[in-house]
Amino acid sequence: MATNLGSRLKRAWNAFTNRDPPGKSSYGGGYSYRPDRVRLNRGNDRTILTAIYTRIAMDAASITINHVRLDENGRYDETVDSGLNSCLNLSGNKDQTGRALRYDLFLSVLDEGAVALVPVDVDTDPKTGDVTIESMRVGKIKEWYPDDVRLEVYNDRTGQREELTLPKAQVAIIENPFYAVMNEPNSTVQRLIRKLNLMDVVDDQLGSGKLDLIIQLPYIVRSEARKKQAEDRRAEIERQLAGSKYGIAYTDGTEHITQLNRSLENNLLKTVEYLTNMAYSQLGITPEIMNGTANDTVMTNYENRTIEPLVAAAVDELKRKFLTEEARANGESVLYFRDPFKLAPVSMVAEMADKFTRNEIMTSNEFRQIIGMKPSKDPNADRLRNANISQSKEDIAAAGQAAVEKNLSGASRQLPY
Repeated sequence: MATNLGSRLKRAWNAFTNRDPPGKSSYGGGYSYRPDRVRLNRGNDRTILTAIYTRIAMDAASITINHVRLDENGRYDETVDSGLNSCLNLSGNKDQTGRALRYDLFLSVLDEGAVALVPVDVDTDPKTGDVTIESMRVGKIKEWYPDDVRLEVYNDRTGQREELTLPKAQVAIIENPFYAVMNEPNSTVQRLIRKLNLMDVVDDQLGSGKLDLIIQLPYIVRSEARKKQAEDRRAEIERQLAGSKYGIAYTDGTEHITQLNRSLENNLLKTVEYLTNMAYSQLGITPEIMNGTANDTVMTNYENRTIEPLVAAAVDELKRKFLTEEARANGESVLYFRDPFKLAPVSMVAEMADKFTRNEIMTSNEFRQIIGMKPSKDPNADRLRNANISQSKEDIAAAGQAAVEKNLSGASRQLPY
C-alpha cells in the first residue's frame, strides 16, 4: 500500500516542534555537569597520577570482555547473547555504553583500590528462574561487613548518589592488583601524591605576590612607643606600594631594606623525581608509553605486566558472581580478548596476512575483516587452506561441486512457485 502525505504526517516527529516527550510533565533535578561521571579523590585529580590512571584505564577498557560458551575441550566456541554480554559491550546503562562502563570500572578500581559492579535492573523469569542483567553501575564501597557491603551507587532515576547495602554474592567486587603499590597509605604512589601536594603548596607561596621585605629602622625597637612607630612605618610603606601604579615606595636615607623572596634549596624536587621513577617501574610504565612513542616490545611488556592483571581480576570476579554453577557446568564463561594486530605497523600487515593464511590459522575473509575490507564472495575465501600449494583434483572437484550446489540452491529460491 502506497504511503500518502497524510499517513506520513501522522508518523512525523520533529525535535524542535515536539519537544516534550509523551506523558512527561517534569524532568526532575538538573545539573550543569554530568552527575554520574567518575571523579578521582584523595587529591589524585591535582597530580600527574591522573594521567597515569587514565592511560591504564583506557588501555584496559580497550580489551573486549565477552560472555562466551566453551566447547568440550574448554576452548572458545561462541559468544552468548545475554544481558551480561550486552552490558559489557553494548549498553551498560541508560547513560553509559559498554566501553564507558568498563572505563568507569577500571578507573574507579585504580583510584579506590576496590569497587563493586552492581546489577541495577535485573529481570527474573518466573518459569525458568533465569536471571537477566539489564543494566549495571559501578559503586564505591563505603563499609565492609561479613556477608554484605555498603555501597554508594548513582541512581539514574533520581539523579542522586545513594547508599545501599547488598550481599556480596550479588555484586562483583574487583580489587586493584596493584593495591600495595597504589592504594596503601604508605605506598609509593601515595607518598608521591603527598610530595606533589607539598610542592603545590610551595609553588603557591612563591607565586602569591609577597615581597618578603625586612625594613631596618635607624632606632632600637624595644619599647611600646617604638614598636608602634615601627608598625606605622611598615603600614605606610604597604600603603605606598598598594597605591602606586608601578609598585614604587620611598624610604628614609637611614633605613635599609632587605628582600628575602629568594627560592630556598631543598630536596623536594629530587624526591619527587625519585618517587616518580619508582612508581613507573613498579607499575610497569615508561615515559614512552605515556607519550605514545613506545615500541611493540615495550607495549607487550606493559600489557602483560600491567593491563592483563587488572582485566583478569575483573573477568574472574564476573565469572564467579554472575554465572551460576549450572551455567559454568554447561560451558559458559567470561573471557577477555586482546587484538594482537593493534600494535602491528602497516609494513607488517602483508607479511602477517601471508603467514596466518598460509599456515591455515585464519581464512582470507577473516583477515580482510581485520583490515576493514568487505568479505569476498569467493567460497575459497572462507576455507582454511594454503593458497601456495596446488590442490589435488579431488579438492578442486569438491570445491566446484559445492559452488554448483550453492548456485542451484540460490536459483531455486528465486523460482516463482
